[in-house]
Amino acid sequence: MDFLKDIVKEIGDDYTKLAADIDETETYVDTGSYIFNGLVSGSIFGGVSGNKITAIAGESSTGKTFFSLAVVKNFLDSNPDGMCLYFDTEAAVNKSLLASRGVDLNRTVVVNVVTVEEFRSKALKAVDIYLKKPEDERKPLMFVLDSLGMLSTEKEITDALNEKQVRDMTKSQLIKGAFRMLTLKLGQANIPMIVTNHTYDVIGSYVPTKEMGGGSGLKYAASTIIYLSKKKEKDGTEIVGNIIKAKTAKSRLSKENKDVEIRLYYDDRGLDRYYGLLELGEIGGLWKNVAGRYEVFGKKVYGKQILKEPEKYFTEEVMQQLDEIAKQEFSYGDGNLRTSGSNDSTESDLQ
Repeated sequence: MDFLKDIVKEIGDDYTKLAADIDETETYVDTGSYIFNGLVSGSIFGGVSGNKITAIAGESSTGKTFFSLAVVKNFLDSNPDGMCLYFDTEAAVNKSLLASRGVDLNRTVVVNVVTVEEFRSKALKAVDIYLKKPEDERKPLMFVLDSLGMLSTEKEITDALNEKQVRDMTKSQLIKGAFRMLTLKLGQANIPMIVTNHTYDVIGSYVPTKEMGGGSGLKYAASTIIYLSKKKEKDGTEIVGNIIKAKTAKSRLSKENKDVEIRLYYDDRGLDRYYGLLELGEIGGLWKNVAGRYEVFGKKVYGKQILKEPEKYFTEEVMQQLDEIAKQEFSYGDGNLRTSGSNDSTESDLQ
């Protein structure tokens, strides 16, 4: 034992420890949506990993940027001294957009990047500056890369200037190398990162299959990969947001191939915190849905009315019961849930 401690002392640093001394406490970033928290962490009170990469992938216009900004808003709202570095590759994030989504402009830095090499250099430099600060002086920090698919390479730019239409075959290796270095640094600094990416249809697949672009670098580096698809959410004739289907394609924190629906508004409301909980409770047998109405305190109430006054109906006891259902539904190692038609359904405050 003394020999191992001597080795740690001589060759190690703050991040080299005996296995027995490693802190396995998992930290989370609340996304602002209880049901999405459950999907990615197995608890409605959890969220995306607090020191790893979460990939948000989908086709064009599925709401990846708006979704990321909603998470950033909630992160900054939850951490009054928190900050965000937003790496923008599409020149789409500006002051007006951030303000319309309720993101604090004074605690968000937009970093425009064009190439993989530029992103790698600036991201690693930012983490190194952060790590040089004493641990007790580090403020909560989040990274966003939006989007990976739009990053070019220095070779691609040079070839384009020379009017060469040649694909850079080293791009996927550059991406893999960038994330290989960044993943460890983010873990050391406890910085969560969201990376958006485009998807494409896999040609020749027996069933319709989506795949992320950019090679395998992000697939290996990401702790969680979520695929998004959407439909419009209307208020009368006006489109006010998206109902987004989110599915876990990869997860180290929860079960894979699970999906939920979340509501994302186009304004500063961002993600609807309570949307999806009625369906979760129905899956767990807390209540039944009959023609869109739920049994509440002996009365039948429409789901829309419940979601208009969520604090009235989702009491602390009900939320704890829903969290237990989320653990069974989304966490590893738990049995399958009863369906809402089971005879042994659980009593709840809503009934």
